[in-house]
Amino acid sequence: MAKTSRSKKSQIQKTLALIAHDGKKAEMVGFLKDNCAVLEKFKLIATSTTGMHVAQAGLKVKRMLSGPMGGDAQIASEVAIGQCHGVIFLRDPLGMHPHDPDISTLLRICDVHDVPLATNLASARLLIKGLAK
Repeated sequence: MAKTSRSKKSQIQKTLALIAHDGKKAEMVGFLKDNCAVLEKFKLIATSTTGMHVAQAGLKVKRMLSGPMGGDAQIASEVAIGQCHGVIFLRDPLGMHPHDPDISTLLRICDVHDVPLATNLASARLLIKGLAK
C-alpha cells in the first residue's frame, strides 16, 4: 500500500505562482523562455500582466487579478490553503508599490506555510529544479 501512496504523490501536478513587478517583467520573460520545458510540468498561476507574458511564452496559465487589485492576495490565499507549492516573485526592491501590504502578506504566508519563495533569478532557477523532482 505504501508504494501506491507514493506513486500518487509523485503524479500530483504542483502549482507554481509567477509574479513580476513592472521593472522585472523583462527578466521574467527571459526566465520563461530559458525554462519553458521545466515550467510546462507545473500548473501555473500568475498575476494578470505577468500571466499575459506567461501565455505569450506559450505556457498554460491561470491569470489572477493584477497585484495592486488583489492578485498578490489571491496567490497568498492559494498558498494558505495548500494549493500553491512554490512562488516566484521577481520583486523590484528599489521601487515603491501601492500594494506593499499585500506583498508583505504573501511573503509572510509563504514563510508560515513553509512554501518555497524565490525573489530573484538565481533562486527561481533553484526553486523550479527542486520542485520539478
